[in-house]
Amino acid sequence: MNTMTTKVLTAHIPLPLAEQVDQIASRLERSRGWIIKQALTAWVGQEEERRRLTLEALADVDAGDVIDHQDVRTWAESLSAKTPLPLQ
Repeated sequence: MNTMTTKVLTAHIPLPLAEQVDQIASRLERSRGWIIKQALTAWVGQEEERRRLTLEALADVDAGDVIDHQDVRTWAESLSAKTPLPLQ
């Protein structure tokens, strides 16, 4: 038995999106609430990962672990040459 405490959230959803949710719920034989919970769980996970990666990138910048923009442009432009520059 699931004893997790829950909270009701209300949101205005565009009608086409709501209809898609209903279609998926019907196809999967699940409730609309179950579909929305799955989608929201996935989105929250993606946002947490985006935050983690952003903080990691900012730490790299603070540590000076970066590549000069012009060096990246020069490397990228070399990719169409017969002998592109190697990764550094």
